[in-house]
Amino acid sequence: MKQARRREIIRAGTTVEQMVRAIADMIVTGQMLPGEKLDEVSLAARFEVSRTPVREALRELGAMGLVDREPNRSAVVTTVTETYLHSMFEAMAELEAICARLSAERMTVDERRTLELEHKASMRLVHAGAEEEYSVHNTEFHTRLYRGAHNDHILEMVTQTRARLAPFRRAQFRLPGRLARSYEEHGRIVMAVMRADGIAAAQAAYSHVVMVSDASAVFATTGEPSARGT
Repeated sequence: MKQARRREIIRAGTTVEQMVRAIADMIVTGQMLPGEKLDEVSLAARFEVSRTPVREALRELGAMGLVDREPNRSAVVTTVTETYLHSMFEAMAELEAICARLSAERMTVDERRTLELEHKASMRLVHAGAEEEYSVHNTEFHTRLYRGAHNDHILEMVTQTRARLAPFRRAQFRLPGRLARSYEEHGRIVMAVMRADGIAAAQAAYSHVVMVSDASAVFATTGEPSARGT
């Protein structure tokens, strides 16, 4: 079953963005292990592309901290320790709290209404157990909070940090019950934003990222959900 899923993911990787996502997901979930070489020729054949987009994908994965590459050597999968992952999520929690507080204070009426409606609509994805679709919604939900802060500098910082954590934030939805818990956590953020309660919004957003961190840490180092409890 796992092998079939791997082949399906690989066939989907026709662009640099798709390759980055596919390889990152395989690293995070343990299909590619720490120290494993990532040969450009083999990856190009696997994704049916030239070596140029493969190089770009490996460069982006290096910037995300998932791949290590020294001059004149093959890229290798790095070991993502729980400590390093925690440090990134710690920064993410602070940034998201700022965005949620400012969104509660600054969002327009239309922005608040859209946030609420999109959140409520995502319940159908939870009921359906649609992990991939909910992951897309999750990204859009948080992006609305970032933009709702109406601060371009903070938007840039939080977007960059989120990009490095994206594979782990996606992986959390593989854990049993995580979709429903994420929906509930989003609901507390939305409620505070709708009330224009900046303090409550910040607290809800911070707590949400801490929960995401705990869920995502299950995949650190080993890539196996069974390594720790949820």
